[in-house]
Amino acid sequence: MKNRHHNSLHETEASLKNLLADALDWAAQQGASQAEAGLTVSEGMSVSARMRSVENLEYQKDNGLGISVYFGKHKGTASTSSLEPEAIRKTVLAACDIARYTSEDPCTGLAEADLMATEFRDLDLYHEWPIDSDQAIELALACEAEALDADERICNSEGASVEIGKSTSVYGNSHDFLQANSKTRHSISCSVVAEDAQGMQRDYWYDVSRHPDHLQPAAEVGAKAAERALRRLDAVKLKTGNHPVLFAPEMARGLISHFNAAIGGNAQYRKASFLLDALDSRVFPEFVQLVEKPFLKMGLGSANYDGEGVATRELALVESGVVQSYLLDSYSACKLGRQTTGHASGVHNLTLQDTGKDFEALLKTMDKGLLVTELMGLGVSTVTGDYSRGAAGFWVEHGEIQYPVEEITIASNLRQMFQGIVEIGSDVDHRGNILCGSILLEDMMIAGSS
Repeated sequence: MKNRHHNSLHETEASLKNLLADALDWAAQQGASQAEAGLTVSEGMSVSARMRSVENLEYQKDNGLGISVYFGKHKGTASTSSLEPEAIRKTVLAACDIARYTSEDPCTGLAEADLMATEFRDLDLYHEWPIDSDQAIELALACEAEALDADERICNSEGASVEIGKSTSVYGNSHDFLQANSKTRHSISCSVVAEDAQGMQRDYWYDVSRHPDHLQPAAEVGAKAAERALRRLDAVKLKTGNHPVLFAPEMARGLISHFNAAIGGNAQYRKASFLLDALDSRVFPEFVQLVEKPFLKMGLGSANYDGEGVATRELALVESGVVQSYLLDSYSACKLGRQTTGHASGVHNLTLQDTGKDFEALLKTMDKGLLVTELMGLGVSTVTGDYSRGAAGFWVEHGEIQYPVEEITIASNLRQMFQGIVEIGSDVDHRGNILCGSILLEDMMIAGSS
């Protein structure tokens, strides 16, 4: 079975590479001095069940090709969802027409040829999930049933879903770079509502993986969603004050993504970042190490090259609290007079090193404060660093969770928050591109009832 899959996969990759090579050739024939193109075909199935019956069954199949052509420093971009040769040819011509009318931009063009990836490790990203729609429906129903049957206070459900996906992407440019990359991504999720005399609370849980065998069992996902909803019942408001705050791993990831945005090339060259010119400056305490690991087997952020064909590499973004690198693609690098760092498609398994304590130990260290398990609203500015968001979670005293809290706002400035990191947990959440555990902050303003 596996061989047949792999043979057909290689055939698919080969035929898509041929299509892309033809597109690049047509661009050259039209007089383009450079060109780059990306093509993706993806297919998948998603099933959702709600209140013990099937709500949705969807099959999806998508194709897309985008091409950018360069006539000197003039750029034109066009895309198509059809992979017919005639449609691709028309798309190339459209991009060429656009390029003839765009104004000149000295920073436009491909990344430097000598930065292209030449080594292609097997990152083990492709694992099909050989189940049919009936089996997927059964899983979704079982996941939700586990949550609904967990406790009579579980009164409603927002549904459970099972998603199965696979895709093949090809990227090529006129530096003779042409590579295909196939990946799978599967997930199970569940969201339910619990109710008591005080009111209703909802919560959810999910898991995602490249390999179906590595997913948390459907029943466990349902049970965890129910447990999370139940523990939020009888939530209270806190009195306004300043307290330590512990971000659960899935919330902590957001803090790191704000840092990424602030040291991103766009924010830097537009001078729209609270960490402007932060290279070589200390932004975090000395124990903070933030390293990108693009070659993790089955990693959700693993890649041999970025969106411009530039080789990825293991890279320390932060070493001993000091910023070591910006996140640049070739355009923002040119604007800043630097070299691309291989981030044209974001970060690759950005990993925050822990300080050696698990979640329980972090609660003990905090002693008294707020554990944040949900954030609402978009009150974060990477220009000023101001941070203010609605939050929910749990009040902790004597190092133990006491009761749930809701309808509060937590506020500070990201620069202070980064400096005020006290501990980083070993309870790493692997369900994304940023791998980190809980983050304990020394102090934040918590606004509740006066």
